[in-house]
Amino acid sequence: MIPMVDLKTQYHQLKSEIDAAVLDALESTQFILGPNVTGLEKETATYLGCPSAVGCASGTDALHLAVLAAGIKPGDEVITTSFTFIATAEAICYAGAVPVFVDVDPQTFNIVPELIEKAITPRTKAVIPVHLFGQPADMAAISAICERHNLVLIEDCAQSFGAAIAGRMTGSIGAFGCFSFFPSKNLGGYGDGGLVTSATTEGTETLKMLRNHGSKVRYHHDVIGFNSRLDDLQAAILRVKLRHIDRFNQERRRVAHRYSEGLKDVVTVPFEDGKGVHVYHQYTVLTDKRDQIMAALSEQQIASAVYYPIPLHHQNVFAEQCQGLSLPVTESIAARCMSLPIYPEMTNQQVDQVIEAIRGAIK
Repeated sequence: MIPMVDLKTQYHQLKSEIDAAVLDALESTQFILGPNVTGLEKETATYLGCPSAVGCASGTDALHLAVLAAGIKPGDEVITTSFTFIATAEAICYAGAVPVFVDVDPQTFNIVPELIEKAITPRTKAVIPVHLFGQPADMAAISAICERHNLVLIEDCAQSFGAAIAGRMTGSIGAFGCFSFFPSKNLGGYGDGGLVTSATTEGTETLKMLRNHGSKVRYHHDVIGFNSRLDDLQAAILRVKLRHIDRFNQERRRVAHRYSEGLKDVVTVPFEDGKGVHVYHQYTVLTDKRDQIMAALSEQQIASAVYYPIPLHHQNVFAEQCQGLSLPVTESIAARCMSLPIYPEMTNQQVDQVIEAIRGAIK
């Protein structure tokens, strides 16, 4: 069996470090906003090259808190991509705002800057690009658009921890950067967890207040906030894994490049433009023979998945709002995309087994 991700192997490789960190956290009994949360916030901010970072309960909460901290109000519009996990749009809706979906680039699968500019209206207040599958979006162009139109730039970095573009880490470019620590992520915990980077002191203070019941001082509440605190045990685990993140991402790139070399003549393999560092949260190919390949892989006990089969503008929850909306590139990708197993511990032999199975299925 070759799974999509092998968390057990990774745990056993780091077992002594992780077990020691968890036991130390248990001994400290500082479980809520404890020293590991503070430590992780400082260490991730340093790693990412950001002024600050604020831990929270999940990647979805990271987006939600960032949207609120950005001052997005009911009726405002936020431009984003339809080819993403629904959390990107949910966060906009939680604030009472309206997600405006535009199409993606056929090579990178990321939002097209020119289409962002065309979608701007007087109600537009922010843009949320997604660094999909670990591939950085075109941040130079998107930043320039946001600056010209006075829009808040919020990066969805749920799949891109450690990715970079033009020498800057994703999450360090916009006003806010939103990360997920879901277990399968490049930097993943053993439960839910998230983090928001902020470019300003004011933004940081607002995020800290929002995640903790709207409170700066205990029992003094300035706004309606949330219970969205990153667990100290998760932070302890993440601090261990953060020390290994560059190696993890290098190994993901090793797997990806081996896949690409072995599959480039039979499917459309992921694109790298050389401007940034793709960290391959997913290795996603395009093929007209998706069902055929996935069936063959399943027969050989090799996992595969489709991220994402239904774009957001075709989801029932947005049916009324998006009636008549056509995003042809997004729709074409959703109909033909499939993701293959990829994780740092995957051996070259396992990669070759997947390649051979796919080539055999197509023949």
